[in-house]
Amino acid sequence: MRLPGSRSVAALPEAEAGRRNMRLLIQLRWIAVAGQLLTIAFVHWILEIRLPLASLLLVPALLAAINLLSLPLLRRPDGVSNAELTFALLLDVAALAWQLNQSGGLANPFTSLFLLQVVIGATLLRPWSSWVMVGVVGIALVLLMIDPVPLDLHERNRIDPLALYLEGGLVCFALIAVLLVLFVTRMNHNLRASDAALAAIRQQAAEENHIVRMGLLASGAAHELGTPLSTMSVILGDWQRMPRIAGEPELVDDITDMQAELARCKSIVGGILMSAGEARGEAPRITTMRKFLDGIVTDWQAMRRPGTIHYRDRFGEDMTIVSDPALKQVIGNIIDNATEVSPDWTEITASREEDALVFEIADRGPGFSKSMLESFGHPYRSSKGRPGGGLGLFLLVNVARKLGGDAQARNREEGGALVRLILPLDVLAYAGEAPR
Repeated sequence: MRLPGSRSVAALPEAEAGRRNMRLLIQLRWIAVAGQLLTIAFVHWILEIRLPLASLLLVPALLAAINLLSLPLLRRPDGVSNAELTFALLLDVAALAWQLNQSGGLANPFTSLFLLQVVIGATLLRPWSSWVMVGVVGIALVLLMIDPVPLDLHERNRIDPLALYLEGGLVCFALIAVLLVLFVTRMNHNLRASDAALAAIRQQAAEENHIVRMGLLASGAAHELGTPLSTMSVILGDWQRMPRIAGEPELVDDITDMQAELARCKSIVGGILMSAGEARGEAPRITTMRKFLDGIVTDWQAMRRPGTIHYRDRFGEDMTIVSDPALKQVIGNIIDNATEVSPDWTEITASREEDALVFEIADRGPGFSKSMLESFGHPYRSSKGRPGGGLGLFLLVNVARKLGGDAQARNREEGGALVRLILPLDVLAYAGEAPR
C-alpha cells in the first residue's frame, strides 16, 4: 500500500535506469512503426513509387512484436541489462537496414537514420557497446551497396531524380531533428530521476548510519543506568520497611510512586537493550496482533488519567505475529509525544486496509508546522525546542521503512495532529500456530 506523499525506499538507480531506457526505446520504436507505415503508404500511393510492400511491411510488424515481447522486462525487479539494451538496438539497426535494402539501398535518403541509432547507442549504452553499434552500422552501410532493390520511380520522377532525393533528405532531416529532441528531452528527465533516486539512497544510508550510532549510544547509556537504578530500587525498598517511614502514610505513598516510576525507568532501559538485540535471546516472541496492540495501549492508559486515551480497535479478524520490541518502542514514543502536547485527549485507532496494518495516533495539540511536515522523519526536527528533539518521528519512519511500511503525518482539520503508521501484514505475520 502506498499513499500520496508517502516516503518509500528508492529503487536501485542502475536497475531503474535500465528499465527507463528500455521504456524509452519501446516508445521510440512505436514512433518508428507509425512513421514507417505512413511513409510506405505515402510513397507507394501518393508518389506512386512502387515498393515491395510484402517485405517492407514485415518490418513494422516485427518491431511491434519486439515491443510486446519487451514489456515483461519493464516489470523485472533486477532491471534491464546493458547487453539487453544493446541487442534491442541491434535489432533496430537490422530492421532499418532491411527496409533500406528493399527501397534503393544507399540511394535512399533515409539512410541518415542510421546516425540516430548511433546517437541513441552512445547515450544509453556502455562505451564498448557504443563502439559495437558504430561497427554494426558501418557493416550495414557496406552491405547496402551490394545488390539493393532499386526504386521503381514514377515517370515524372525519372526526369529529375535528384529533386526527389533532396525532398526525401529534407524530410529525413526534419524527422531526425524531431526524434533527437524527443529523445534528449526524455533522457534529461531520466537522468534527473536517476540523480534523485541516488540522492534518496545516499540520504537513507546516512540516516541508517545515524541510527546505528544512536543505537550504540542508547545501548551504552542503558548499561550505565542499570546499576544506579538497581541501587535506587534497593534503597527505596529499605526505606519502605523502616518503622519511622512505615508510620507516615504520606511518605509510604510517595515511596510507592517513586518505586512505580523507577520500575518504569527500568522497563524503558530493558526495552532499549532488547531493541539493541542484547536481551532478546534467540527465540522471537510470538503473540497476536490484538494482544500486541492492546498491550501497548493498556500500558499507556495505566500511566495517564482515566478517559484521556481513547482506543478504537477496527483491525477485524486477529492474526498471529512476531512482535518486535523496536516497533513497540517507537509506537510508545509517538503516543508519548501525543499525550504530552494533548494530555486531556488522545485517540488511537488500529485498522486493516487491504493487506496492511494502519495505526493512527491523533491529538488536540498545536499540530505540526509546515517546515516539520516538509522534513517529516528527519532527525532533530521538533516543535519542542529542546536538544535531541525529533528523534521519535525519525525512529518511527526508519523502523517502518525497515519493515517495508510507511509513516506519515498531517494536521487534523478539527485541530491537532495525526501520525499514521502503515505496515504490511506479511512482514509481521507468523506462519505457526497462534499462542494460547
